Amino acid sequence: MEIIGSNKKIVTADTTSSLSLYRSAPALEVRLDDFELFAIDRLRVLKGISDALSRGRKPEEMKKLVDELWRVNMKHRNPSEVINKDIISHFVLRLVYCRTDDLRKWFLSMETTLFRYRFRLENADAQRMLMSEFNLSYKVLSNAELESVKGKLSQVASSIGQPLGTSDTIFFKVPFEEVPELVASRRVFLLKGYAYVAMNQVVSLVVTQFRSHLSKALVLTNRKWTSTIQEQEKGRLTPIVEALSTMYLGPDYSQPKEFAEISIKDIDQVANSSFPLCMHHLFGKLREDHHLKHGGRMQLGLFLKGVGLKLDDALAFWKAEFSQKVGSERFDKEYAYSIRHNYGKEGKRTDYTPYSCQKIIASTPSVGDHHGCPYRHFSEENLRAALGKMGVGGRSMDEVLDKVRNKHYQLACTLTFEAIHASSCDTGINHPNQYFSESQKILQSKNHMTT
Repeated sequence: MEIIGSNKKIVTADTTSSLSLYRSAPALEVRLDDFELFAIDRLRVLKGISDALSRGRKPEEMKKLVDELWRVNMKHRNPSEVINKDIISHFVLRLVYCRTDDLRKWFLSMETTLFRYRFRLENADAQRMLMSEFNLSYKVLSNAELESVKGKLSQVASSIGQPLGTSDTIFFKVPFEEVPELVASRRVFLLKGYAYVAMNQVVSLVVTQFRSHLSKALVLTNRKWTSTIQEQEKGRLTPIVEALSTMYLGPDYSQPKEFAEISIKDIDQVANSSFPLCMHHLFGKLREDHHLKHGGRMQLGLFLKGVGLKLDDALAFWKAEFSQKVGSERFDKEYAYSIRHNYGKEGKRTDYTPYSCQKIIASTPSVGDHHGCPYRHFSEENLRAALGKMGVGGRSMDEVLDKVRNKHYQLACTLTFEAIHASSCDTGINHPNQYFSESQKILQSKNHMTT
């Protein structure tokens, strides 16, 4: 796959199915803009799948969701280019997610889930064609053999709440180790080392092969990335690839929208009612120690900017705190500049954006630092104490901690939000400023109802 910087058109890929197996990188020339934009669109699909899985969505809900995510995000202004966009975006994200074990694990899981549901949307002829692409030439049960095990097949079908099928239903005789998920969930009849798999279950066969191929391909891609591509493309593609894995894809919170501003006199009240745990902790430490290291100042300072603390108030707020520790003169010399810089009033005059959950989770605070994501960085004991101070307890506490143990940190934050506000948050929490905004909407609505 060749990446070009000009506006040269993409060469159409030869393909016989709308569902690609991504066996090898296609001979496509890709505009640099499309390289990034296509990857971002596919990333929206994968992240949507990840959020839904973390929230325990049922298979039928997942099927509808994946169909909707694909339809909305993977369309193209030129319908004939949709397949190319699919292929290009997959291979770009391979580069992005091949670089560490954690990135590979996440990408492998999400792409496999995406493939599973897209395969189910294919018709029977297309499914059989894809089986042949994987050389899955399994034996179709003869009528005589089918009749001899029909009773057992009916028992299995009944146990999982599904009909056996019509007389036209095809069954395959497959070595049991090739359909581990069907065996583990007891959805197939086993006899003498073979699983009897119905045509509507072949997705498990194909998905197993797809996952195995992609897993090996990610390791090979990583070798190529580290040995050649990373250095060769350090001035062009490497910065894009390295940024995509932590890119925030939600709304822009560089400026407050729904709520015009917060004042210094209100800041303690809104911190207690509407700050997410990461900011609640930083704010508490600032009030307690009258100082934060650089990482904490940046994380909290940009958040406060995003929720509407004006520059003059921000300077006054930080000075009031820091002066108790370092004095007014030192604050003016060493700290005021960086606050003005965050508001775009110094240096390059850049209007800096508040940190997203992904960026905060990915940070690595050192000893004495208080920034980062508490759900990731706190011990369970400290996390329990912090959540208790925010009013989380009982079953809600257990559910939050369960998500933390499974490394679903954003979902843990979402459950915290729901417990505190007694209100659902179906979109999930992806940004601290989103947490604040949604909290204020709920609280203002409740205040309006009581007045």
